[in-house]
Amino acid sequence: MAGVTEPDWDHLADGNARQARKRVAVDVLIRDDQDRVLLVNPTYKDFWDLPGGMAEANEPPRAAAERELWEELRLSVPLGRMLALDWVGPHGPWDDQLILVFDGGVLEATRTTRLTPADPEIAELTFADRTDITRLLRDDMARRTERARAALADGTTAYAERP
Repeated sequence: MAGVTEPDWDHLADGNARQARKRVAVDVLIRDDQDRVLLVNPTYKDFWDLPGGMAEANEPPRAAAERELWEELRLSVPLGRMLALDWVGPHGPWDDQLILVFDGGVLEATRTTRLTPADPEIAELTFADRTDITRLLRDDMARRTERARAALADGTTAYAERP
């Protein structure tokens, strides 16, 4: 086509190499028929967590959430919309990261009673009410979980920044 120039791929690749890279974590908010939230107890942390984990390089967040659910619990559920997005600033040895929370829906009782950890990284799981969420989760995780629950209820998406 006349007048169309080829992009300068070397220049673009050099610019891409210098762009910031973000770590991306994904969590899934799954509830039971009593509106309790599924929590997992990782063997490598001192606190409970929502099911989920880190996205791999160039992996879409939704696919990462689906993969993590399968790896941790052998659970496949249709994921709904993103309920929360948090930016967490650099801390300790870690660069900043984005954390996305997806709606994992409500599991029927027959599935909740059969649910067990499928990965040695998960010691146990429980369905937690608001009191247990506050007791079992780290403070920032408990706040993120409550923001995700509120976003689910009012049809919004929660966003927060934690420097």
